[in-house]
Amino acid sequence: MTTRNASPTPLTLLGLGDMGTALARAWLAAGHPLTVWNRTPAKAEPLVAEGAHVAPTVAEAVAAADLVVVCLLDDASVGEALAAAELAGKDIVNLTTSTPAQARERARWAQQRSARFLDGGIMAVPPMIGIPEAGGYVFYSGDHALFEQHRATLGVPAGARYVGTDPGHAALHDVALLSAMTGMFAGITHAFALMRPEQDVKPTAFAGMLTDWLRAMADMADGMAHQLESGDYTEGVVSNLAMMTTGNATLEATAEEQGVHGELLAPFMASMRERVAHGYGDEGLAGLVDLLRQR
Repeated sequence: MTTRNASPTPLTLLGLGDMGTALARAWLAAGHPLTVWNRTPAKAEPLVAEGAHVAPTVAEAVAAADLVVVCLLDDASVGEALAAAELAGKDIVNLTTSTPAQARERARWAQQRSARFLDGGIMAVPPMIGIPEAGGYVFYSGDHALFEQHRATLGVPAGARYVGTDPGHAALHDVALLSAMTGMFAGITHAFALMRPEQDVKPTAFAGMLTDWLRAMADMADGMAHQLESGDYTEGVVSNLAMMTTGNATLEATAEEQGVHGELLAPFMASMRERVAHGYGDEGLAGLVDLLRQR
């Protein structure tokens, strides 16, 4: 991750929520001339002492720099904020959380206004911003020349990863990883619920076993990826769907014994049973990808 440019690029940042403020402080610390705007002006005041210039309107903020980074509440707020600004010749980098379709439409919207556009998906929380060892990064997609021109500047707050010319791909990568995280959180929550009644097992002691196990199992993603690319969903399978579906009965019975509702895992188990019922019991989990796509 780049932490300082030889000649720091001036930029404008719209939006000073927790993430926007963290981004602002990273760029200021790296010596970038920074103009900021926020709907609630008071949020910008602490950054003045760190060197930021506060613009009273979005139009004035956008006029202050060729590179304009947007980190607002949602896609609608982006259109609303930029409606009165002159965008011709500007480089717009949108770090506002959006869907792939919204990002693609926003790219068309920017092009109609003679602006270049990059969409971004932030894979970090505010405390990780500006700290290289924290491992945070941002997915970028859209105009490749724009990304290359500003790669060093964009890499100041967090690592910059370009994922293609399709403007929707940053948001798609972001949501895909967050979806995997959400599923993992569901499993962790269910596991702790199973253990909760056991007074002689401390949650902190169990957590170490849980994280070790999840790390060991995470490599299955590589195997699934190879199967999806080859089209052979039985390749390298150790525990097939038929075996796992049979084993799920024990998971469900244990949950019932422990007084734990099974709704966090039930849809996934139901999909496994459906795939087996269709005659694919010798496969691994990769076939569930096709099952989800067919619904």
